Amino acid sequence: MGMTLTEKILANHSDSSSVEPGESVWVDVDVLMTHDVCGPPSIGIFQKQFGEDARVWDKEKLVIIPDHYIFTEDKYANRNVDILRAFAADQDLPYFYDVGSDDYKGVCHIALPEEGFTRPGEVLFGTDSHTCTAGAFGQFATGIGNTDAAFIMGTGKLWVKVPETMRFDFEGTSMPPYLMAKDLILQIIGDIGVDGATYRTMEFGGPGISAMTMEDRMTLTNMVIEAGGKNGVVEPDAKTEAYVRERTDKDFEPVYSDADATYHSRYSYNLEDMVPMVAKPHSPDNKATALELEGTKLDRAYIGSCTGGKLSDFEAAAEIIAGNELKLDTYIVPATTEIADKLETHTLNGKPLIQIFRDAGCHIGQASCAACLGGPSDTFGRLNNAEVCISTTNRNYPGRMGSKQAQVYLASPYTVAASAVTGKITDPRVFIQETVI
Repeated sequence: MGMTLTEKILANHSDSSSVEPGESVWVDVDVLMTHDVCGPPSIGIFQKQFGEDARVWDKEKLVIIPDHYIFTEDKYANRNVDILRAFAADQDLPYFYDVGSDDYKGVCHIALPEEGFTRPGEVLFGTDSHTCTAGAFGQFATGIGNTDAAFIMGTGKLWVKVPETMRFDFEGTSMPPYLMAKDLILQIIGDIGVDGATYRTMEFGGPGISAMTMEDRMTLTNMVIEAGGKNGVVEPDAKTEAYVRERTDKDFEPVYSDADATYHSRYSYNLEDMVPMVAKPHSPDNKATALELEGTKLDRAYIGSCTGGKLSDFEAAAEIIAGNELKLDTYIVPATTEIADKLETHTLNGKPLIQIFRDAGCHIGQASCAACLGGPSDTFGRLNNAEVCISTTNRNYPGRMGSKQAQVYLASPYTVAASAVTGKITDPRVFIQETVI
């Protein structure tokens, strides 16, 4: 019997010839990532259980990326970063991307691929639920708790139950000009629900996926956790290899699903039939089309996060914002410092992207998670009152971006930008030529 990509990776990392869904195995870990929110408690547990003077299992495989509560005066948030600094110095960790240093990166899930840590065929764990983003590179990547992270720090292994795999195929040779990967994943989550993939792999394939960029694929795998997924994955191809080889010289072995692999279920979508989507408050599966919500009044627009703060996300937003006057307070937060730099150099009609946003009156933030997880009251872009916001982020539960009285609509960068121009939810097709609603 054949195996899926996820099953093959777990078999390879547990010295097994094969594994089956439901089976539990000890898995060797290639990379462990933690950040400023979960890093300190993980470190505390590690030191308590393994000893104050214990060394991590492999300092070359531990990556620490502070990114959540960074640019704040909150003393507890600052203390967390201090704990990371002390631990990184004591352990002599080479991959600590400290705030305020030239090494600082920004959002961990985008920084990991930028720095070459997302390699096909490998196992990556992180103390953040959106670690599943890295599955876009054909690896097993998933979020874990602090205790599991502490155990990995000491042993380099973790006890893992093999998940069943759900397959999502996309037909079509290219994305329609008004559609983005965010629309696709919101459609899927709306179809299966926030618990529709609980402890299952969501595997994406088909010609539509092959046509997508790596950043498109990252958007899909990023939000599988919003459907309860254990991990998301895309089979590696030439695009994957080119992206990874450009960023690391480490060896890796891609694996692929067998033709006779067994799937829990299969879903099929045609890109040509799909339209811009929105998730209404207060759940990612509370779906509607942008057209159905046309005219809904808004107070704020937010473009950023691991889901919607990549270069291609800002390129899309700039297409619509350029030359227009905005009717909403609009916040721009690049996911990483690399992306922030590219906003200065990448142009649209001869004008740098960052200048397009500045000319439109956008508020520009520093590379970080910023308001995606709410954070202290002085967090950039945080919803501190009963605002209604449309955002490129990934969750819209009460209090997710700050105030529990706020309402958050999730949408693609195209839809968020279109809505920022009009002041109300707007289908982006009205701004994109050669499309008809």
